[in-house]
Amino acid sequence: MTLFTPSKVFSAAVALRVILFFYGLLQDACAPLPYTDIDYFVFTDAARYVSQGQSPYDRETYRYTPLLAWLLIPTAWPGAFYFSFGKILFAVSDIIAGWLILRVLESQGMDGERALKFASIWLLNPMVATISTRGSSEGLLGVMVVALLWAVLTKKIALAGFLLGLSVHFKIYPFIYGISIIWYLDQDPVPENRETANVRTAKPSYHLLIDQAVAFVTTPRLTLLATSLATFTALNALMYTIYGHPFLTHTYLHHLTRIDHRHNFSPYNTLLHLSSALPDQTGSLRFEKLAFLPQLSLSAVLIPLVLAKRDLPGAMLAQTWAFVAFNKVCTSQVLWLQQGYQLEFLGKSTFVPGLFLAGLAFFGVNCWILGIMINDIGVKPTLGERAKEQKMKS
Repeated sequence: MTLFTPSKVFSAAVALRVILFFYGLLQDACAPLPYTDIDYFVFTDAARYVSQGQSPYDRETYRYTPLLAWLLIPTAWPGAFYFSFGKILFAVSDIIAGWLILRVLESQGMDGERALKFASIWLLNPMVATISTRGSSEGLLGVMVVALLWAVLTKKIALAGFLLGLSVHFKIYPFIYGISIIWYLDQDPVPENRETANVRTAKPSYHLLIDQAVAFVTTPRLTLLATSLATFTALNALMYTIYGHPFLTHTYLHHLTRIDHRHNFSPYNTLLHLSSALPDQTGSLRFEKLAFLPQLSLSAVLIPLVLAKRDLPGAMLAQTWAFVAFNKVCTSQVLWLQQGYQLEFLGKSTFVPGLFLAGLAFFGVNCWILGIMINDIGVKPTLGERAKEQKMKS
């Protein structure tokens, strides 16, 4: 009798989140250190402002799309249950994301039981369940991104474009996945015969470049681009019409010059702390604006070009890992170190050498894991190489 059946795994996943949810209520009521994430209070405060006909940006430090505050309006209704509505929504999103992971694995030809075991790494992961039941909204974005991957792999391109536009509106960084998807979306590769190869090699090089550029513009790519841009533009236009410039400032522009030196395990942490003490100089090129260059070069350009045609899910995983590891703000409350505890809770200055060296070690380990990912994915054949292999076998 196997333990890995869909009913057992999903029941256990729901039970895990129910237990953590009620444990969180108990800890919030009895312990000096609350279970609920501080961001959840930011979300619910913004939802309360919206329910009163005001702007969610009236709540200081709200840096998200108004869509999130709209979704959480029930938390402003009277009663403790309604206040926890967001946590329930995020936990349910976790479960749906796990179901979508199962569908993605099965769509790639993996048998059901093995796919369920891999999906269980998400569904039964206590860290994942803790994050959502504490009130983090990442579960919502997780659903969007995994649904985006599923839609691309099952060739539902218009739906994929909608999900890409929605997720980029919700949080900026999923745009990096769009680059991998665009690169991945070739027409089904057909191995060329000898006659076609002779014609191709006889052409001048500039003709070949023109042919490649024309061949790159395919219906799936145009569909994805049009639907994602339309969704993203429509949502932004709606929010700007309602909330004006504060929407652009807090949802997008803030992140370009963000200086967050609290619970930050990025190698930039000490520099951000020092920079926060300096007056802002309009027009000056400060390092926090340049920190995006290595991050985006790796996650939005190099990894998609090298890996996307070999393994799209693997490429998106490597992109995510690189984006987080190289981010100038890398919050890691779950992996909280002793130096961080002394700084945040005891007020002791542990920036140098303790916290700085800990951040470098954390960054180094993440780079090592990223290297393993890239090496494993990089040896897989591309779509064209697979087509040639199938041609030779037949």
